[in-house]
Amino acid sequence: MLNEQVRYIMTKNVVTVSPNETLENITKLMNKKKLQQIPVVENDQFKGLVTSFDLWRVGDFKNKKAEDIMIRKVIKITPIDKVGTAAELFMDKRFKALPVVNLRNELKGLVTAFDVIKHVMQKEYKPKHMLYPEVFEQD
Repeated sequence: MLNEQVRYIMTKNVVTVSPNETLENITKLMNKKKLQQIPVVENDQFKGLVTSFDLWRVGDFKNKKAEDIMIRKVIKITPIDKVGTAAELFMDKRFKALPVVNLRNELKGLVTAFDVIKHVMQKEYKPKHMLYPEVFEQD
């Protein structure tokens, strides 16, 4: 399960913004879509990441854009990297999300710590409602 490739568990249709997107619009988008981070992409190239923490830290959004606050030095993984590699990065570096890019630095997806947990749970753990269906049956 941890030796499977990240491409099988990553989110493929990722919401992105351009470097010129205003922080006000990014905040609205992140609230609407319930996102904690959003990749910044320009001409299909991954440029950085804006997180809810970055937005909170800035405070005043007036005349500011994604490129003004985005994290540029982001650890990325490729679609063929292993789920275990992502898990190690989440454990060691305290990341919440990792951009998944190809060798041309084009964003292909995003994998979160929750994606890894969900993958492991679905492979290894049978929920109690499956083990004891009679307990969970409704009258």
